[in-house]
Amino acid sequence: MSMTLLKTGALRSALRASAPTASKRAALTLTTTRGKATLPDLPYDYAALEPTINGKIMELHHSKHHQTYVTSYNTASDKMQEALHNGDVQTQIATLPLLNFHGGGHTNHSLFWENLAPKNQGGGEPPSGALAKSIDDHFGSLEKMKEKFNTALAGIQGSGWAWLVQDSQTGALQIKTYANQDPVVGQFHPVLGIDAWEHAYYLQYENRKAEYFKNIWEVINWKAADKRFT
Repeated sequence: MSMTLLKTGALRSALRASAPTASKRAALTLTTTRGKATLPDLPYDYAALEPTINGKIMELHHSKHHQTYVTSYNTASDKMQEALHNGDVQTQIATLPLLNFHGGGHTNHSLFWENLAPKNQGGGEPPSGALAKSIDDHFGSLEKMKEKFNTALAGIQGSGWAWLVQDSQTGALQIKTYANQDPVVGQFHPVLGIDAWEHAYYLQYENRKAEYFKNIWEVINWKAADKRFT
């Protein structure tokens, strides 16, 4: 029981830490209204990423899928708060996976939208400065990093994400995959993520997910990735 309460307390601390502050807004947009998570606005129109990602996919992905994560996270959060208030440990245990899944879905997608940009707003332009140098140092070149990243995406069994992450202890860049909606936590800091769930591409690419993985680099917003890295 004490271990469960300890884990719950750690999760609550992590959730509080994910709330938007002035220092974090450049890296992550998690909008809230009166303590509730809310769906962030996109900084571009749904059709702005065409032909790489068509407007219908973006509309469904943002307004339906992401909204479901937001709504379900708020429901689970309310349930957890009530269980904590009542000392209901069993409900706390049952609610933890829901907070991780839906909270992770909200966090991951909020980062993902910032990772994309229309070509007329810099989408697809290669990184520069410190991030570009670090990519060259760790992978040999940007193209080699993309190849390794796409291999990691293709290797995901079922649904999940691939992320370019920075080790907060060593500063090193790595490519890591996460199942379902598990967020990047712990010693790693998210720099750039790509959604490998079918709803991110199937309406346009059907079963040709490798084509989606190849094409999405044409609208990657490396400026946002550079801000997270620095």
